[in-house]
This record gives sequence, C-alpha cells and structure tokens, in this order.
Amino acid sequence: MEVKLKYELEFPIHASPSLLYQYISTPSGLSEWFADNVNSRGELFTFIWDDSEEKAKLIAKRTGERVKFRWLDEDGGETEYFFEIKIMEDEITKDVSLVVVDFSEEDEMEESKLLWENQVSDLKHVLGSV
Repeated sequence: MEVKLKYELEFPIHASPSLLYQYISTPSGLSEWFADNVNSRGELFTFIWDDSEEKAKLIAKRTGERVKFRWLDEDGGETEYFFEIKIMEDEITKDVSLVVVDFSEEDEMEESKLLWENQVSDLKHVLGSV
C-alpha cells in the first residue's frame, strides 16, 4: 500500500462556530454535506457514499472547535490515517475558517483537495454562506 501524505486546507466560511460545529460533529450534520449518509454508534461512525462505505472512530472533539476521526480498516482496526476538521475564528476580525487536515496518496493529491473543495462548497450552500 502506498504511503499517504498529510495535507491541510483552509476555507473561509460565513457562519458562527457553534452552528458550524453541528455540521462537522453530528451524523445528521455530516449527512448534509460530507457523505450521502452517516450513521454512528457511540464513537464509531459509518460514512456512506453511493456504493462505498467507510468506518471511522471519533478520537477527539472539542465543542465548537474541532473533530478528529481515525479511519478503520476492513477488520475494524485503526489505521494510521485520520481526518480532522477545525473551526478557526480570528480574535480580531471574527472571520471564521474551516481547516481540514487529511491524507492522500501523492498521485491522488489534487483530486483529494478538489473533493474537499466540493464538499465544503456543499456545506456553504447548506449554511446559506455562499
């Protein structure tokens, strides 16, 4: 298996951090923009897109600030890869940004970044932040 590279993206977004947090931390919120459907049992989340299904464990969260999920392999074991979504608010301007940390294989990096751009664009539509 090819080693994946870590990358970080930042998206300015016009929404309150508390509202944004609902969309990044709950199955119903994530279903609105991140995946076709999201189910959870405690810390275990199942993300469903078309015909594929991926499982991840919620390994960190701070209310109003961030969530971090670690991907699981087919046997339910934790992988070394995760994705994290952080809400950043500038103390002076009060501008809000969504910061995404994820991993991708080198030859799929541009495609992965584009996918996040599309998903965050969907989130902005849901929020009325376009």
